[in-house]
Amino acid sequence: MAAHTLSKLPTTSSTSASLFSNSNTRRRRPQSLPLPWLGTNNVSLRYSNLRPHEQSKHRPIAASVLSSLPTANPERLSSAEKVPKWSRKAIKSFAMGELEARKLKYPTTGTEALLMGILIEGTSLASKFLRANGITLFKVRDETIKLLGKADMYFFSPEHPPLTEAAQRALDWAVDQKLKAGDGGEILTSHLLLGIWSEAGSPGHKIMATLGFNDEKAKELESLSSESGM
Repeated sequence: MAAHTLSKLPTTSSTSASLFSNSNTRRRRPQSLPLPWLGTNNVSLRYSNLRPHEQSKHRPIAASVLSSLPTANPERLSSAEKVPKWSRKAIKSFAMGELEARKLKYPTTGTEALLMGILIEGTSLASKFLRANGITLFKVRDETIKLLGKADMYFFSPEHPPLTEAAQRALDWAVDQKLKAGDGGEILTSHLLLGIWSEAGSPGHKIMATLGFNDEKAKELESLSSESGM
């Protein structure tokens, strides 16, 4: 009698297989949920068939590195003339100059901001030469505020404050000098600093002169730069 009763009960293996099959069916079945706050009565939710470790994979991030800075002669870039690239430190100095202009809430990026950018970058030959001659970021910032004044506290600079005409000429001067040298290589931070100095009457030039920079030191920096390639 007991054996007859047990024979009528479903086996454990068939029961568990049936439950597993039903659970998989329910798990992958699209479901509709009422979400009136989204402006719709039903939202269909579909589950991915990817495994957890496959879903966690990320696409590789594509990054681009700039090799040029703004120029007033864009036709030069499309000409057959091979234009030298700016060095990584020079590009970083330019970016730090833009950021400093924004911190001071100035509407433009001038030669004074480029000068501060060189000092903020801190590792180039130009930056070290300035500090060795007593020209520091704090002194340049103080002289900038004395010369140009403080900006309106309610003014917000654009994300990329446009270059002043003097700052743009300083950049183009650096490119021209590198092309005249004809020695190949990159446009260095030293070229950028000497470009700022070449703009007599600009805020950057005035600040450098006030802090003791002169033509003799400009020639010294040019000589050091050509010897070291920095």
